[in-house]
Amino acid sequence: MRLWILLFIILTALEIGVFMLAGKLMGIIPTVLLIIVTGMVGAYLTRKQGLNVLYQLQGQIQNGQPPGVAILDGVCILIGGILLISPGFITDITGLILLIPFTRKFIKPYLLKLVKRWVSRRQLYIYR
Repeated sequence: MRLWILLFIILTALEIGVFMLAGKLMGIIPTVLLIIVTGMVGAYLTRKQGLNVLYQLQGQIQNGQPPGVAILDGVCILIGGILLISPGFITDITGLILLIPFTRKFIKPYLLKLVKRWVSRRQLYIYR
């Protein structure tokens, strides 16, 4: 928990620094407009990618396949959407990386490894 609090404080300080730099380079109004546009684009991409994953989940379940990869995609899209909707350039870049299918396929193995570690430490339970 301490790590999350420290990460939150550091990320907030970095975001403020980037806001100040962007405001100095582009001006206040373009910076605010860019933040608003990235939030709107994030909401649109999240909705579009989320619906695609939902259809993929339904197809896998109807075919009797376990929906493991689609669930990982859904988690990445959820986190990416939250990061894109929240104001900040660092969070926007991270959220965009999680929403793009090409970059998401490089992140999913690390996410799967994390989930397996949680299960082996009994920090996460899977009920069948």
